[in-house]
Amino acid sequence: MIAIKNQLDLLKNLEKNPFFSQRQLAKKSGISLGKTNYCLKSLIATGLVKVDNFKNSENKIKYSYLLTPKGISEKALLTKQFLSLKITEYEQLVGEIEALKDEMK
Repeated sequence: MIAIKNQLDLLKNLEKNPFFSQRQLAKKSGISLGKTNYCLKSLIATGLVKVDNFKNSENKIKYSYLLTPKGISEKALLTKQFLSLKITEYEQLVGEIEALKDEMK
């Protein structure tokens, strides 16, 4: 299973830049090339991303990664889940900071 953040980062970056190579996508997403390849295969297998190659391109191994309608819906759901997770982390951190401030008094 792909971590929510990695999956969300990849989907966001693919939506903005469908013509990125895996190397460019890895750099932009901040994950290794191997992990990017693994995650892309998973996204493709689950039907969230579709791969097209440039038939008229001189570079026949060039691909584009397109979000499917299911991928767009999943990106919205992941964004909501990720935001909820970050809000929870933030609230816990605020609580810890307040507790530390109380200890300092």
